[in-house]
Amino acid sequence: MTCDPDEHHRRSIRLKGHDYAQPGAYFVTICTRDRECLFGHVINGEMHLNDAGEIARRCWEDIAHRLPLVELDAFVIMPNHVHGIIVITDAPQTTPAVKTKPRRGESCIRPDDPHQPDLGDHKDRPYGTTTGSLGRILQAFKSTTTHEYVMGVRHRGLAPFRGRLWQRGFYEHIVRNEAELTAIREYIVGNPACWDDDENNPNLATR
Repeated sequence: MTCDPDEHHRRSIRLKGHDYAQPGAYFVTICTRDRECLFGHVINGEMHLNDAGEIARRCWEDIAHRLPLVELDAFVIMPNHVHGIIVITDAPQTTPAVKTKPRRGESCIRPDDPHQPDLGDHKDRPYGTTTGSLGRILQAFKSTTTHEYVMGVRHRGLAPFRGRLWQRGFYEHIVRNEAELTAIREYIVGNPACWDDDENNPNLATR
């Protein structure tokens, strides 16, 4: 598949009034903060995950295990972003988000440790989102990966990150038909081969 940065430019196109907790397929992209390459390298058009990338992969795959109303389609972990198709299969029992801070020890709070450097503030609270919505699903993914990454820094020697692990928010596109789904799947699978011309590739700025 040829790379078309204009066709797949990842800017938010959220539909006004659309309920993102409703059943449907969504193409999403999540980027690390400052597009920092933390998850591995693309070599000869193939993505090679490092330990941090394996954490991101496992946490992404775990979405469907933890959420019975969610299925995963094609996805790829890139050096500094994740592309994936998330399918919400049924409307959940929705309740307003509770605006309270998570308790100490929950995965979305970095445990305080005065003997460690600042490895990242990942208090990615689900304010303003609905249980089962696309936003809540991705916030949970961000929190889980950040927690696991921080534990990897402390106990397995992973490279620390500055500030937050993930960029705020995410980019998404509602998949409207089978033809579009097929095209997006091809784009995701072919993304590593397009890395040299990817707008998220920090090496583009040095050319």
